[in-house]
This record gives sequence, structure tokens and C-alpha cells, in this order.
Amino acid sequence: MSSAAVQSHLTPQEYLALERKAITKSEFRNGRMYPMSRSNRAHNLVSGNICCGLHLQLKQRSCEVYACDMRLKVGAAGLYTYPDILVVCDEPRFEDDDVDTLLNPTALFEVLSPSTEAYDRGAKFGYYRQLDSMQEYTLVSQNFMRVEHYLRHNEQWILTEFGSPDDIVQLTSINCGLPLREIYAKVEFPPNEAPRQAQQTV
Repeated sequence: MSSAAVQSHLTPQEYLALERKAITKSEFRNGRMYPMSRSNRAHNLVSGNICCGLHLQLKQRSCEVYACDMRLKVGAAGLYTYPDILVVCDEPRFEDDDVDTLLNPTALFEVLSPSTEAYDRGAKFGYYRQLDSMQEYTLVSQNFMRVEHYLRHNEQWILTEFGSPDDIVQLTSINCGLPLREIYAKVEFPPNEAPRQAQQTV
């Protein structure tokens, strides 16, 4: 996501009117639109692998999986954004009849990139935690094999980290499991990259 805002101040209604006509996607927060950066090969492979794995496990159930283009509204924060992957297992609720802005995700996934990692770990996770429906938040590195999974337990978020191909990320709220070797299928890691210590504490 670029740090340069393209509009000085807008209402949510003005943002949606512009966004629905736009060729590229923009996040909306604090009255401003922020262009979202494009994804590279690794990001697309990881996102696609997760989406495919979830779809196969959920296709016979009422849950729905949305990838990258489904807009999410966090009403309390006045935020409109596009998580990499969303899962909703309750009856989906949308902001209006355009059915393009989800209100009640069960689980969210973000694939980390250098330009968004700090935001995804910090302020964005803070916004997401305001969603009463959200039970799990998963951060997935694209530069090395590492997944950080947060599970809601009352008012706390419990972190579990994974870093081995044999590890399986268990998603309790949607009753799915994602093996890391499948999440990272066909992904080639940059040389000399090593996992860094997570900075987010909840």
C-alpha cells in the first residue's frame, strides 16, 4: 500500500462511488484513499495456494472463501480494505445491495510483503480485532517459510508460529488445516533470507 493519499478527505459514500469505478484498488481510512500495491509472484502463489486449500476443504460446507478482491469494512474504525483472503462461515452480511463489501468475516489472511508487513502486524491487526465476527488472523511470509496464527480466546489473541514443511496450521473456527508444504508449493525463496522475530504482541 502506497503512503501517498490520492484524495484529501472523502466520506465513505464518496470513496465507494470512486472505488467501484476505479481500475486499481485503494484502501480507505481516516477519510483518505490509499492506493494498494501490486503483488509479486511469490505473493500470488502463496495466496492462491491458501485459497485453493481452503476451497477444497470448505466446498461441501456453508462457509465461503473470498480472495483479494472482496472489500472488507471495519465499521468501528471507518476502514475499508482488501485482505488477501477472507473466510465467512456465518450468513455473509454486506454493506449494501452491491454485495461487494463484507462485514462479518470469520477468518482473515494477509500475505506479508516489505511494504505492508509493519502495517499488517500493527495498526491493521488492531482494526481487525474490532470485528466481533473475526476469530482467527493468519500472517504468512512470502520470503521464507513462516506462518503466524492468532486465535481469539475471549479478549485475548493466542499466537502460534510455524516454520517447518511438516507443520499444519490448524484453523479452529473454520475446522480446516493447511500444511506449510502446500502453502508454499512452487514458491522460491530469495537467497540469504531468514525469519525475523515477530514484533507484534497482543
